[in-house]
Amino acid sequence: MAWRRRPEAGVGVRGALALLALAVCAPGARGRAFEWYSAVVSTEYVDPYTNRTVWSVSESGRFGDSSPKEGAQGLVGVPRAADRDPEGCAPDTRFLVPAPGGRVAAPWVALVARGGCTFKDKVLVAARRNASAVVLYNEESHGNLTVPMSHAGTGNIVVIMVSYPKGREIMDLVQKGIAVKMTIGVGTRHVQEFISGQSVVFVAIAFITMMIISLAWLIFYYIQRFLYTGSQFGSQSHRKEAKKIIGQLPLHTVKHGEKGVDVDAENCAVCIENFKVKDVIRILPCKHIFHRICIDPWLLDHRTCPMCKLDVIKALGYWGEVEDVQEMPAPESTPGSVLAANLSITLQEEDRSEGNNLPSSSTSESALQCDAGFKEDAGEDTALLEMGRSDLEHGRPVS
Repeated sequence: MAWRRRPEAGVGVRGALALLALAVCAPGARGRAFEWYSAVVSTEYVDPYTNRTVWSVSESGRFGDSSPKEGAQGLVGVPRAADRDPEGCAPDTRFLVPAPGGRVAAPWVALVARGGCTFKDKVLVAARRNASAVVLYNEESHGNLTVPMSHAGTGNIVVIMVSYPKGREIMDLVQKGIAVKMTIGVGTRHVQEFISGQSVVFVAIAFITMMIISLAWLIFYYIQRFLYTGSQFGSQSHRKEAKKIIGQLPLHTVKHGEKGVDVDAENCAVCIENFKVKDVIRILPCKHIFHRICIDPWLLDHRTCPMCKLDVIKALGYWGEVEDVQEMPAPESTPGSVLAANLSITLQEEDRSEGNNLPSSSTSESALQCDAGFKEDAGEDTALLEMGRSDLEHGRPVS
């Protein structure tokens, strides 16, 4: 009997995960690394009310993308209020730089608000006024955050961005005429990796492919599981029906000294062992005999006689699929009874042996008589065989 291997789960899932890992780790899946530096901003001014120096330092700035990563310092200057241009976008913007003693000492740092024009325009306006550095403070909606700045073509001037609260604090002091000295230092290097648009498309395609493969595998798995369950159910049902049919074959218990079964000479063709007294044997329609415990499993798998290949199921009259087969108890021979087939074969062999002992000088008339007698004996044996078979089918012992 052919057995089909039950499909195993887990293979498709491992393949899908491997595909996703390959998509993520493949060359080109990651974009270029983005590098930026934070800026350390320190301020120093004299409080006019207490006459004390106020000093503060924080790593709250961020260098522009095209700015040299180096330090700078100077007094803070802001666009004049009269110009009404706090963003410092106009080309003729003038800056207010309060200084001790009323004299502006170079260098100085321009402080402007974000918005109104590009970062490059702001830097170029301050550079034309000889600013050593430009500080932009972010918009109010961003809170304490800073953003990257692109200002290519501004030369070697230092450009940083600070948060809105920090910028407004310095702006208010300068507009009140308080001189604020600012020192800019290089802070921490930051490396940020991001996925490019092309890589996103690649990963998306890989993910969709993985989902399609997983779905196809699940469908295939459950179809195979359904077919496997159905075949197992059909196989068990078929074996159960075949077992009922095989149970209708006659059984016989070997007795000591009975005719038709030579205990010493005959053996079971399945286990190759001689029949012994009290062995239960199964008689097939072809008259071959075997141990019941040997032939029953064989017939369940092959349904044919091991010796002559007779289809036992068809020989019993069942050609197609059998349904609702009622199991009939196989008749046991009574003590002293002899099988009809073996008995007829024994009688036939005895008649032939007696025929062989006749004198060789018999006449043609005696030969014709022997021939007629042989035909008569064969007819009697055939009738006896049919009677014995009918008795076995109806469960009566053969006399």
